[in-house]
Amino acid sequence: MKAVLFDRYGTPDVLYVGRVTRPEPAPGEVLVRVRAFSVNGGELAARAGRLRLLTGRKFPKRVGLDFTGEVVALGTGATEIAVGDRVWGVLGRTSGFGSAAEYVTVPAERLGRVPDGLELDAAALPVATTAVTALRDKAGLRAGERLLVRGAAGGVGNAAVQLGRAYGAEVTALARAANLDFVRGLGAHKAVDHRSVPPGELGRFDVVLDTVGTDLRAFRNLLNPGGRMVTIAFDLARPAASLGYVMASAVHGHGRVRFFSGDPRREDLDDLARHVVEGKLSPSVDTVFSLRETAVAHRALEVGGVQGKYVVRVD
Repeated sequence: MKAVLFDRYGTPDVLYVGRVTRPEPAPGEVLVRVRAFSVNGGELAARAGRLRLLTGRKFPKRVGLDFTGEVVALGTGATEIAVGDRVWGVLGRTSGFGSAAEYVTVPAERLGRVPDGLELDAAALPVATTAVTALRDKAGLRAGERLLVRGAAGGVGNAAVQLGRAYGAEVTALARAANLDFVRGLGAHKAVDHRSVPPGELGRFDVVLDTVGTDLRAFRNLLNPGGRMVTIAFDLARPAASLGYVMASAVHGHGRVRFFSGDPRREDLDDLARHVVEGKLSPSVDTVFSLRETAVAHRALEVGGVQGKYVVRVD
């Protein structure tokens, strides 16, 4: 089968479409024919070699984290899913990357059914489970509270703006100047150019959701008494210091910074589907690329300015 590979760390130019053996589902797994996937910041960092202490030096390596497609085969013991089902999901933490391919095997409990009405745009939404978990479970966002979303135009950020509005919060969205109308259209009550307004002039908030990972101290200082801050990123230029600050925040000062990495399972994906059906969340697709243009999509995300997600179709 075709898959996007790279034989060394580097720029998007290291990516190419090659051939690998099509996987077979192990017990409890499902074989999915991938129709589309999206490009995520974590895989950019991995491809560039910034996570090489975790990813190692064994090549070729793969890219692709989330996906949407159809079930084509079941391993023994795979339940609550059937051949022909339209599904979506996110590869687990232990699986690494690999959804940028014609087929992928996934544990059945990591798949959810795609709501009717979504096609390729469904690939823009699996990582939105991170926004659901961050706001509802980690931060406990309540109606009437003030929410700040940092990186509001991105994949998780745009979902957080929509969900924050649906949950009844007053949403302030931080984004580039060129993306302010976009985040207003998602439901943000206030949209602010992050390059022109320093954190100290933003006001006070009950919940801060950070998708960037830098300057965590400055944004933590914006919390009201009893406020909560959740980050899904850390500073790749200073990883030890960044993660150390997150851990220290639990014991020093007010307002712990909660860090987590999304790892959705079926119940999370089912919650996501309900949010879509109830009109709380819609996919935001910036551009659709072909499989052979995966490197172009990586380059575009590195440049910045995405509005929602870059989606890659697998023909």
